[in-house]
Amino acid sequence: MAVNRILATVVGGVMVAAAGVAVAANFGSAKQTDFFASGKHQFYVWCADGSDFTAMQRGKSAEDAQMKLYNAGKANGHSACWPVWQGRVSS
Repeated sequence: MAVNRILATVVGGVMVAAAGVAVAANFGSAKQTDFFASGKHQFYVWCADGSDFTAMQRGKSAEDAQMKLYNAGKANGHSACWPVWQGRVSS
């Protein structure tokens, strides 16, 4: 009786772990696809002086949008700020 209970607990734990791995793999691949997709991207802009903010920028990819946002900030005198990608936003 105790053996059956232990076996059922182990099997249940393995099933929960397998489901967690599957969900995590799905989130990882979606982020990878979103990073290289064109569209509107959301950034957390970290600034050395503490005036952090969030911003959105369109681009061919997250990297393209990040550089557009950085260059726009730099042109406005915010050269000590760096955009950190948060994800792609559906338009």
